[in-house]
Amino acid sequence: MNSSDIMQVMPSILMLVVFMGLMYFLLIRPQRKKEKEISEMRASLGVGDEIVTIGGIIGKVVKVGEEELVIQVGSDKTKILVKKWSVSAIERKSGAKMIKKAPAQEEQQPEEEEKKKTPKRLKKDKKDKEEKAEDAE
Repeated sequence: MNSSDIMQVMPSILMLVVFMGLMYFLLIRPQRKKEKEISEMRASLGVGDEIVTIGGIIGKVVKVGEEELVIQVGSDKTKILVKKWSVSAIERKSGAKMIKKAPAQEEQQPEEEEKKKTPKRLKKDKKDKEEKAEDAE
């Protein structure tokens, strides 16, 4: 093999390597990342979580096994045994708390509650007492 033959083959080998690298970063890597997230989600399932199965069944987890779950569905609380791989999403985690209000809203709320709790008659009495206290000074 001459050096000129190697030079002719080199661009095609380089294109092949670039193409394989591109395929890895555009297709394989994102797919693996997504699979990892799904497996972590399924591993984090706990009692009380609301889930959706791949069949569209929405239920609440009652019991968690190694490979299976028991979910409770419907108003009559029917229990269904499903495989963990059939869980497509967690609608609500059991330990999830309500979203906190913004600090500005929290500061205004006590004033509004005070206004709501105190009847008008008592407010007048308070004002009268304050005025008398001021007049006495």
